[in-house]
Amino acid sequence: MEVGKYNTLQILRGTSVGMYLGDEEGNDVLLPHKYIPENAQIGEDIEVFIYRDSEDRLIATTLKPFITLNQFAILEVVAVSKFGAFLDWGLEKDLFVPFKEQNHKLVTGHYVAAYLYLDEQTDRLVASAKVHKFFKNLDGVDLEIGQEVDLLVFEKTDLGHNVIINNLYKGLIYENEVFKRLAWGDVSKGYVKTIREDGKIDISLQPIGFLKTLEPNAKAILEKLESSGGVLNLSDSSEPFEIMEILEMSKKNFKKAIGSLYKDKKIRILETSIELIK
Repeated sequence: MEVGKYNTLQILRGTSVGMYLGDEEGNDVLLPHKYIPENAQIGEDIEVFIYRDSEDRLIATTLKPFITLNQFAILEVVAVSKFGAFLDWGLEKDLFVPFKEQNHKLVTGHYVAAYLYLDEQTDRLVASAKVHKFFKNLDGVDLEIGQEVDLLVFEKTDLGHNVIINNLYKGLIYENEVFKRLAWGDVSKGYVKTIREDGKIDISLQPIGFLKTLEPNAKAILEKLESSGGVLNLSDSSEPFEIMEILEMSKKNFKKAIGSLYKDKKIRILETSIELIK
């Protein structure tokens, strides 16, 4: 059984307090009554999350936590004590952040980027707000230029937005390349733009390369036209902020996309609008 992860276990027996689940190595763990699915039968397999309860006993739950072992997430601070802070991670027992794992004073009601790890001395799940020390270094990095990746926005800087890439690496989206609303805690898809010699990774929200960039933008414009009755009050003369507000793309990409759609006879370009050709 792996603490902090989902485990597929077999239902062994029922008791007055719940059902005991077991693995192939003879270990068992209690799944309390309140988490038992309807029609659960002895002998069946069930997927559960394993953690320690308030009495430090291993316990199983069918609840889905907001974070699992060796992953990052943005979590709410729900309490602060003289020993540390506690985060809401979707389970009954809140997740503990010791003072030594805080990079600043945590405040109840605020949200924090956190990493979940297993304390080897206590065998307890603990969170750290010092997320930078958990990023994987780039020796033998498993990324390629242009590769689509999963992103979690976790920090705003003077240069732009720092993101967590594939739950492993730190990356940066430059502010002047953001053409949609991007907020702390957002989950998004992105593309590897540059892997620098100093280990820094630049990320683009658009596919890399002119053709790859053009195609999704053209598609987005067509979809917006179709949902707007065939007319958009945007044109070559529109202000960049107007285009960003409606289509979440730069004016440069907008002009490339409508030029392509015009050549393909998909749209008409008028003085103050574009129209879908049906």
